[in-house]
Amino acid sequence: MTELRNVEVDLGRFRARVFVVTLLVVLCFGLLVIRLAYLQIVRHEDLRAQAESNRTSIVPIVPNRGLILDRNGIVLASNYSAYTLEITPSKTRGLEQTIEELSSVLDITPRDRRRFKKLMDESKSFESLPIRTRLTDTEVARFAAHRFRFPGVEIKARLFRNYPYGELASHVIGYIGRINQTEKAKIEDDDNQANYRGTEYIGKLGVEQSFESELHGITGVERVETSAGGRAVRKLASNPSTPGNVVMLSIDIKLQKLIEDMYGQRRGALVALDPKTGEVLAFVSKPTFDSNLFVEGIDQENWQMLNESIDKPLLNRALRGTYPPGSTYKPFMAMAALQTSTRSATTLINDPGFYMFGGHRFGSPENERGGIMDMRRAIVESSNAYFYSLANELGVDTMHDFMKPMGFGQITGIDIGGELRGVLPSQAWKRNYYKKPEQKKWYPGETISLGIGQGYNSFTMLQLAQATAILANGGVKHKPQLVIATQDSTTHTRTPIPPEPPEDLGFKPAHVETIRRAMVGVTQEGTSTRVFAGAGYLSGGKTGTAQAVSMGSREKYVASKMEEHQRDHSLYIAFAPADDPRIALAVIVENAGFGSASAAPIARRAFDYWLLGLYPNEEDLTAVSKGMATAPIGKPRAAAEVPWPR
Repeated sequence: MTELRNVEVDLGRFRARVFVVTLLVVLCFGLLVIRLAYLQIVRHEDLRAQAESNRTSIVPIVPNRGLILDRNGIVLASNYSAYTLEITPSKTRGLEQTIEELSSVLDITPRDRRRFKKLMDESKSFESLPIRTRLTDTEVARFAAHRFRFPGVEIKARLFRNYPYGELASHVIGYIGRINQTEKAKIEDDDNQANYRGTEYIGKLGVEQSFESELHGITGVERVETSAGGRAVRKLASNPSTPGNVVMLSIDIKLQKLIEDMYGQRRGALVALDPKTGEVLAFVSKPTFDSNLFVEGIDQENWQMLNESIDKPLLNRALRGTYPPGSTYKPFMAMAALQTSTRSATTLINDPGFYMFGGHRFGSPENERGGIMDMRRAIVESSNAYFYSLANELGVDTMHDFMKPMGFGQITGIDIGGELRGVLPSQAWKRNYYKKPEQKKWYPGETISLGIGQGYNSFTMLQLAQATAILANGGVKHKPQLVIATQDSTTHTRTPIPPEPPEDLGFKPAHVETIRRAMVGVTQEGTSTRVFAGAGYLSGGKTGTAQAVSMGSREKYVASKMEEHQRDHSLYIAFAPADDPRIALAVIVENAGFGSASAAPIARRAFDYWLLGLYPNEEDLTAVSKGMATAPIGKPRAAAEVPWPR
C-alpha cells in the first residue's frame, strides 16, 4: 500500500514536470514566432536594406585633374595612367619580410624603399601606399603569377600628374603631392570630405595649390555587387566623375623659357607684366626644380639636395625673395618729390661725388661726371647725392606714405599663395619691429640711404614690377594676375577671369611724363645706352646695384676680393614701347654687379621677343647667360621659327 502511494506521488511529480517543460517549450516557441513576425513584418524594409548593403559596395571614382595651359594653349601640366605596386602595411604578414620577398619578383631600388618609408611616416598603417610606380605590362604579369604569396599587396591603375617641361616655370605651376594629415583635417573642416574620397593627391604649391578647387573636379561613385570575399562581381549603378577644369595662365611659356635660359646657372628673379591689365607675362625664379620629383613622393636624397643647396632652388625668388631695390628706386623717389611738391623737376642740386650728413660721408660712386643735377639728369646718370638730399627733405614717413599705395612693402594680391610683404620702413614700423628701447628710435641718418634704395628697404621683384607698371600706365594700378581663364572639361566652355577694377593713384600726367622721359633718357644716353643700341623701339628703364651684405663706412667694396654670394646684386626696371607701354618688368641677377652688365641685357631680349617677335641666336644666348653681352650679338631669329619648348 505504501509502495503504491509512492508510485502515484512520483507519477504526479513527473506529470507536473512534463507540463512545466511543455509550457516552457510552447512559451519559447511563441516568443520565437513573435520575434520572427517582428523581423519579417515590422522590420522587413530596414533589414532588407541592410542585407542589400552587406553585398554591395560604394566605390569612389576619382576625377581626372584639370590641365594647366599657358596663354597660347601650350600644356604645362597633364595626366597619364600607370600601374603601381601598393602595400597595405596592416594586412601584411610582416612588412620588411614582404618587401624583401617582393624584391625577388620585381626590381625594388633603395630609392623606392626610401620613398616608401617617407610615405609610411606621413600615413596610417591601414592606407595603401605605393612602393613601385610605372610598372610595365611584363612586371604586372610577373606579379600576378605570384600574387597569392603576398597578402596586403596589390596592383592598382592610377592617374599620375606630369609636367612635360620639368623645371620650366616650376615655381609658377607648382606641383601635387600626397595628402597629409593636416590637409585631411582641413578638407574635413571645409565639408569637402565626400569630394576627396579616393583622392590621395592635392596641389601643394603655385597654381596647383591656389586653384585646387578648379583643377580637382567632382568625385563620382560606383555601386558594385561583391562576393563573400569582398571581390567585385558586377556593377549595379554608376555616377561618373566630372573632370577638373582647365586652367589657363597669362604667362607665355616661350618667353618664360627664353628668360630662364638667359639666367644660365645664375640666381635671380624677373617679373614681366602687361601694365594695362596686370597680366603676368613671365614669372621667373632661378634656379628652378623639377616638379615631377614631387608627384610620387620625393625621396630623401633629392629632398636633401634641393633643401640644403646654397642656391635655394625651392625659394620662389619672384614672390618670396626680398631685396634692396638700389638705384631702381630713384624714379619713384623723384615721383614722390613731384607729387608732394617737395622738389620740382628743375631744382638744381650739386653732386660733388658724395653727400655729407651728420658728419658722415655718403658716397656717390655710380655718377662719374658729377656736377649740377636737375631731376632728369639725376635719374639718367644715377646721382646718389641728388637722392640722398631728397630723402632728407622728404623724411622717412612721407616716403612711406607715398610708396605704400604703389605696392612697396605690401601684399600685391597675386593669385598664388606664399607672397612675402618685404619692408617699407617708417618710424612706426621700427618701433613695432624692434624690442629694445634703444633700437626703436629712428635716427635721421637712417633716412639718407633710403633715397637710393638701400637701408631698411626690402622688396620683391613682383612689387618692383608692379610699381614700374604703375609708372608706365600713368599712375593706374592693376593687381597682378596669373590665371586669366578656366575651361569646362566637358562642355569646353571657356570662362574668362576678369581682372579686378584698377585703382587710379592720382598722379599728375605732367609728373608721370617727367619721370618717363627721364627713364627713356637712361636707355638713350644713360647707364643702359649700350644695351639698347639699335633697338627697334624706344623704352624707358633704370639700372640698379644693390648691396647683398652690409659694409662698414671705412670699408671699400672690391668684388674680386669677396665671396660670390656676398657681391652686389644687378637690377633693372623697364617698360616699352615708351609712348604706349605694353610690357613692364623688374629683373634681378644676384651677386652679378652693375645693373647694365647683367640685368639690362635680359630685359632687352625680353622686349625684343614681346614687341618685335625676335629670339636671340645661340651665341647671344650664351653670352647673356654669362653676363658678357650688351646689345644683341649677331642676327636674332624669328620667334615664330623657334620651336615651342620640348
